[in-house]
Amino acid sequence: MGSGVQLHKSGLLFTSKQSIVMWESLGANLLSFADSSAWWIADWLVYGESTFQDRYVEAIKRTSLSYQTLRNYTWVARRFPLSRRRQNLSFSHHLEVVALEQPQQDYWLRKAEQFGWSRNKLRGQVRSSRTEQGAIEQGAAEPESGCEPVPEQVSVHAADAADAPEGRLLHLRLSDEDLARFEAAAKEESGSVEVWAAEMLRRAAAGF
Repeated sequence: MGSGVQLHKSGLLFTSKQSIVMWESLGANLLSFADSSAWWIADWLVYGESTFQDRYVEAIKRTSLSYQTLRNYTWVARRFPLSRRRQNLSFSHHLEVVALEQPQQDYWLRKAEQFGWSRNKLRGQVRSSRTEQGAIEQGAAEPESGCEPVPEQVSVHAADAADAPEGRLLHLRLSDEDLARFEAAAKEESGSVEVWAAEMLRRAAAGF
């Protein structure tokens, strides 16, 4: 790990005094390793998904990660093959734009890389853009006076790249109240509402 540092399974032990430069370098290496491990796990899951049966049951036992987290990992890995992954951005950056179409994914990741955006900054920029686009579309088709407002439309990918090679979208119209509840539920599982909604549809279909 480095001079004066011991890495243990349950922690990090400093055995000698570190300079600020050495300490910063160590932190950069640790963060890089942590982010790479997310991609490694994702690719490991994708391989298991295509090769073995009951892969998620076994994966949950080995990783202690939730089913939703594992699904997020495989979705990101399939939507971003190695050639499209940006080395200067984290796995979480890619997760933020995974529900978008490929040109939009590339656009936002390029912006994040260019301006050094954090994951949260990227999320905010994407959401602001979607809000502005929604306002423009609403202004272009303003409902008549006295009409009920049109529920917000959410685009949900029908499946990941393996299940839907044509990248089809399912459009849902939701009331503000329903959308707020769905976003809250998705937040509990640390995923976007699009990822969460797609997973709920998969679970429902599995019962038939």
